[in-house]
Amino acid sequence: MKKLVIHGDPGIRKNAVIEYDDEEYVCFGVTRQGDYHGPDRLQIWCTVGSEDERETYQRREYIPMHLETMSADAEAIEVVESE
Repeated sequence: MKKLVIHGDPGIRKNAVIEYDDEEYVCFGVTRQGDYHGPDRLQIWCTVGSEDERETYQRREYIPMHLETMSADAEAIEVVESE
């Protein structure tokens, strides 16, 4: 499981399946940052992982501040499936 910060809005919501850096991820949680105050561009903060990690996310069996953090522009994200 990882934290992915997306600069811009690729048009994803919770449970979307995305591809980034030749890997496929499921977005377990999505929060929008900077709609009113903050950076020049909107930021989407996602908790992503494989489908096998969904139960770990739902049971909160992880420490959020210890997750590896990745950063990407919205143009680098390919939306495979969006709900």
